[in-house]
Amino acid sequence: MLQVVPGDGVLGARVLDIDLAEPLAEADRRAILLAIGRHGVLCFPAQKLGPAELRDFSANFGSLELNVAREGFYTDMPEVMTLSNIVRDGKPIGFPDAGMDWHADLSYSKTVAFVNVLYAIRVPRDDAGRPLGGTTFASMHAAFEGLPAEVKRQLEGATATHDYALLWEKSRRMGSKRAPLTAKMRAEKPPVSQPILLTHPITGRKVIYANPGYAARIDGWPEAESREMLDFLFQHQTRPEYIHTHHWTEGDLLLWDNLGTIHKAIGDYGADRHRHIIRCQVGAARIFEEGPGLAA
Repeated sequence: MLQVVPGDGVLGARVLDIDLAEPLAEADRRAILLAIGRHGVLCFPAQKLGPAELRDFSANFGSLELNVAREGFYTDMPEVMTLSNIVRDGKPIGFPDAGMDWHADLSYSKTVAFVNVLYAIRVPRDDAGRPLGGTTFASMHAAFEGLPAEVKRQLEGATATHDYALLWEKSRRMGSKRAPLTAKMRAEKPPVSQPILLTHPITGRKVIYANPGYAARIDGWPEAESREMLDFLFQHQTRPEYIHTHHWTEGDLLLWDNLGTIHKAIGDYGADRHRHIIRCQVGAARIFEEGPGLAA
């Protein structure tokens, strides 16, 4: 029987006594879903997985996304993406960088993401052996609870436009080696509107579903008022008391809630410090149907 060991902060737990290379029992699947709602970020340490095992485990939670970037995939497994700075024979083996500004994956899509599932094969380290390239998270449950009552009132029913191009181009300005977005990529992911205050399907509580990476403007608001409110939200939702940072170890599988957190990568390593992670993204359609009945 798996064990969920909570961390000492607002986010994070370790899940022990489970081998994710084996088929997932229904009782364990439900326990993991409840733990996602409660803790937001789950680390399953010391796993031994290949791309197929990662894909099969991830599929327990919903349909798997095919990323619009079309880079870094195993050719026979388009659901699995490689995040790596490793170059072989002059060619990168995967997508060269991660998002280094706060974001929630797929908030720019009509079908948003429920969870990200990442497995660490190689972790960059400093000369003393300390891991680099961590991932930092902020709790959107806690951020909502910390909002002033007047701001909650103002944002009730409001939506914001999320734009895929916003973080892509910002990353390029921050030094990313990403190529410019193509017209085809832009056409595949046009801007979409999302509720700013979202009811989480597992907890039934409100979260802030807006992020600096993709939320471009509040729909129907004057530009100045929209910018002022988004700037306030972006500063508020990353207050230190809402933050949790995961420092990777080889064999970690990290599963996190894209509805109840935002995240960013820590780019504190150079090209000579190799990082190799494989990833699946799980869509949210199933959890919005299933979530409310999980605690029954």
